Amino acid sequence: MTKIQYPQARRDESVVDNYHGVEIADPYRWLEDPDSPETKAFIDAQNAITRPYLAACKAYDSIHERLKQLWDFPKFTCPAKHGEKYYFYKNTGLQNQSVLYVQDTLESEPRVFLDPNTFSEDGTVAINNSSFSEDGSIFAYGLSKSGSDWSTIHFLNAKTGEKYLDILEKVKFSSITWTHDNRGIFYGQYRDQQGKTDGSETSSNRNHKLCYHVVGTSQADDVVAVEFPEEPLLRIGAHVSDCGNWLIVTARKDCRDNLIYFAPLKAGVPISNNLPLTQIVDKLEADYDYVTNIDNKAVFRTNKNAPNYKLIAVDLLDYGQEKWVDLLPEHSDNVLDWVDAVDGNKFIACYIQDVKNVLQLHCLNTGKVLRTFPLDLGTIIGFTGKKKYSEIFYQFSSFLTPGIIYTIDLQKDQEPRIWREIKVKNFDASLYKTSQVFYPSKDGTKIPMFIVTKKDAILDGSMPALLYGYGGFNASIQPTFSVTRLVFIQHLNGVLAIPNVRGGGEYGERWHNAGRFFNKQNVFDDFQYAAKYLIDNKYTTSAKLTIEGASNGGLAVAACINQRPDLFGAAIPIVGVMDMLRFHKFTIGSAWVSDYGSSDDSKHFQNLLKYSPLHNVRVPPDDIQYPATLLLTADHDDRVVPLHTLKLTATLQYTLGNLPKQTNPLLAKIDTKAGHGGGKPTMKIIEENTDILAFIVQSLGLEFKV
Repeated sequence: MTKIQYPQARRDESVVDNYHGVEIADPYRWLEDPDSPETKAFIDAQNAITRPYLAACKAYDSIHERLKQLWDFPKFTCPAKHGEKYYFYKNTGLQNQSVLYVQDTLESEPRVFLDPNTFSEDGTVAINNSSFSEDGSIFAYGLSKSGSDWSTIHFLNAKTGEKYLDILEKVKFSSITWTHDNRGIFYGQYRDQQGKTDGSETSSNRNHKLCYHVVGTSQADDVVAVEFPEEPLLRIGAHVSDCGNWLIVTARKDCRDNLIYFAPLKAGVPISNNLPLTQIVDKLEADYDYVTNIDNKAVFRTNKNAPNYKLIAVDLLDYGQEKWVDLLPEHSDNVLDWVDAVDGNKFIACYIQDVKNVLQLHCLNTGKVLRTFPLDLGTIIGFTGKKKYSEIFYQFSSFLTPGIIYTIDLQKDQEPRIWREIKVKNFDASLYKTSQVFYPSKDGTKIPMFIVTKKDAILDGSMPALLYGYGGFNASIQPTFSVTRLVFIQHLNGVLAIPNVRGGGEYGERWHNAGRFFNKQNVFDDFQYAAKYLIDNKYTTSAKLTIEGASNGGLAVAACINQRPDLFGAAIPIVGVMDMLRFHKFTIGSAWVSDYGSSDDSKHFQNLLKYSPLHNVRVPPDDIQYPATLLLTADHDDRVVPLHTLKLTATLQYTLGNLPKQTNPLLAKIDTKAGHGGGKPTMKIIEENTDILAFIVQSLGLEFKV
């Protein structure tokens, strides 16, 4: 193939920042303006060279067709009871958005309740949040356009299907929480945000307010129930207690640690501006998730003095920390992932044990285990249940299980029964196998990794491998079903490997801390040593190994190709954080300081500069070149704004693109009417994954066996 001629991006050498006495050039600063004609021309020029490269893959149409075929299976969520009816989402297979159905009983015929596919022709309007009123009579739902984090909240009469005229704007990072009189909701709003609020802007989000809206009134009349003007970066969440008597308010600045306040809610007393708050937690030093109430005692899941999390009970009438009671003590090994109150005086606890889920029923008053539900190796990806109902539903998935929904009535002494099994046409799980290994990283720490292959795979180094990682923000990457990964294994005779690198939450806060701040290099070492394990154990070779990661995982991929360009054949960094010196200046980037630190601090600056993908692109020694690289981003990504990917693309192409030895492509694809990934329509997902697989096939010279 002829060498790619990369677009020439203007370098403005006059842009230099001084960080604590160190001068750092930023020649592509102009790419930070998403609305400038020059930025738009740069994006068009990048897509213009990427598109033909992908289209040149002989298997492109076959890949697209196979993805479409496999994707075309019915998908369901767990039913949830609201009022007297059950609701669930279903996608017949290739619908852009899943449809919300209602049924009178679990045996009766489901009817369409709300179809998001009617909101836009291309499926780019999605429901991103929703909540039924306490009596089930009104459905409040947030709509997001083009994948943006911004949404508008709408209301629907659940009995008549009639839409209310109310539309709430400038909503972002918001729960929807009903008062128990069914009159209105608490929601989060950036009402002072200036300029665009469609997801294509880069301005920072400040002064979040918790507002209260009475259904049937104008948003202009909404009260500001809670605000913290002296702390403009706080994001405010709310829960109305299960009894309806308390408003629990959470305030969070970063991506960990929150403050807790509460206010009494009295029947017949209207919600006012600036509710009188009582503070329970006044330091940002741990996470607290509200679970339920036992009379005046609020139950929280927390990692305060418990890196693996525990449950505590706090008396709202006598809330001094010395009075807090451990309801469910921290487990020595397993991480308490989530908790839900059910059936009056019980709760469901979901643990992570060596990256697999354990599901248990406990007594709410004592914390005692009442039963453990049988689970295969995999993940609970859905759960519905309420304190006022005895019925629960939970959905299990794994690398080879698309989904099984179980149900059980906790009032009856019975075993869980399968409510629905999700099946993929022409897919035989028995032809594949999943194993878990524990490999040593650079410092000797044992890192768990799942490996999925065909059952008859021969370890002779001939298989292409797809290595996917994340490593940050306390997020756990657990086994779930993916059509794209199956196509990779099935049609390329590939191996899928998912290492649970440090920085995630798979082993609690200790594991998270081992991959954040000054320990961030551990994430990249763990990822690179996963690659070495696959090569040393003859799963694959460097030339056939692709690394992939999204968001914080996109940062990991980009950092690793800078540090070890020789170790990988291809790299797919998706919506990655690439400029570690300026990330905190855009949209919600300031919240990531809790994982990365900030260049405003001299010590953190030195650390960030060591690994920042944008600032570490170098010409490799000898005849080593960078792996074939496809960077992906989208124009409405207001989580990790596209400028990260644009600046890195320009830097890679300028530094390496014209070198005779750099024959591997360095490309970017910038999608339109798409965001960070949430709410993406099925057709866009299939197109993006076709591009990714076609890029791997094309750049590594693989054969796609139909």
